[in-house]
Amino acid sequence: MDSLELEEEELEQMVHDFIESESPSSPSFASSQGLTLKQQPTYLTLQEILGSIKDTEDEVLQKVSKHLRNRNTAGKTSTNLKKWLVMRLRIDGYDASLCRTSWVTTLNCPGGDYEYIDIMMHDDDGGLGRLIVDIDFKSQFELARPTSSYLQLTDMLPSIFVGCETKLNKIISILCTAAKQSLKERGLHVPPWRGTSYMQSKWLSDCQKVRPTSRITSNRDFRNSNEGSSGSGHGFFPV
Repeated sequence: MDSLELEEEELEQMVHDFIESESPSSPSFASSQGLTLKQQPTYLTLQEILGSIKDTEDEVLQKVSKHLRNRNTAGKTSTNLKKWLVMRLRIDGYDASLCRTSWVTTLNCPGGDYEYIDIMMHDDDGGLGRLIVDIDFKSQFELARPTSSYLQLTDMLPSIFVGCETKLNKIISILCTAAKQSLKERGLHVPPWRGTSYMQSKWLSDCQKVRPTSRITSNRDFRNSNEGSSGSGHGFFPV
């Protein structure tokens, strides 16, 4: 099996898992039973962060969830699905872009690249803010031989993340610290790509935004149009 086929299978499984197990409404969390007194504050802090959902975040999550449920992902790569989703969100009237990050190797952080979606929109206070949308969020924090306490943290993570940079940075900090502890307890080396700097670079480093080349007719202006339903007729260009 080549890398493209593997990516397609992983993508289809990711979307299937979301449809089967996720609800776009407020998240529900399992009990922290079994955690030590030292571990419980971390669990409760993450629970509070994930449970605090702004109206704008919930609105976008509802839209993304609806589109993924209605989309046949067979034969599509992760990048193509993200491009298609950007098209759908722009038709919905959102200022959405495909974001590509790429960073060079430093002493404490290996180089890498990543893709996600962002949306520029007004927040609850009326200011212009940036929402990060990642449709494969939970898998980014998977570990080899995780401890039960680490699994309890990752089980809380949504498959699809919609939130601001501040919220995401808090989640990264908590999970990277917990990952380091989990690996040490298992007697495993902590790889640099599980460090805070590497994980932050995925979403929070400088990115190149890519948008459709053609004009998108918003549903807010032309609700009965079927134009762009497949997204295959539009190219993308860097901003």
